[in-house]
Amino acid sequence: MHTNISHDLMLTIDQVSQLTGVRKSTLRYWEKSYEEFLRPSRTQSNRRTYTMEDLDVVQAIKRLLEEEHLTSEGVRVRLERLLSMDGAVGVKGT
Repeated sequence: MHTNISHDLMLTIDQVSQLTGVRKSTLRYWEKSYEEFLRPSRTQSNRRTYTMEDLDVVQAIKRLLEEEHLTSEGVRVRLERLLSMDGAVGVKGT
């Protein structure tokens, strides 16, 4: 999905929020609710840094909640299935 962007690129919570349209408070909530899927790294100053894979997970969670109207448990089950199938969350084909 991110063919022109380096996979080593690290994003701030502000950048992820702007790219996905998900509020920062919601991202922090999802980090707790879906901790097995969304675990941004932390800098030495304790700031969150997200990978491109984290960005894919955020987009998948958003789509599953907003478009498929799944419950939190439904999202968790779907993400487990998607990750077990190919090791990465495919946002388009989920």
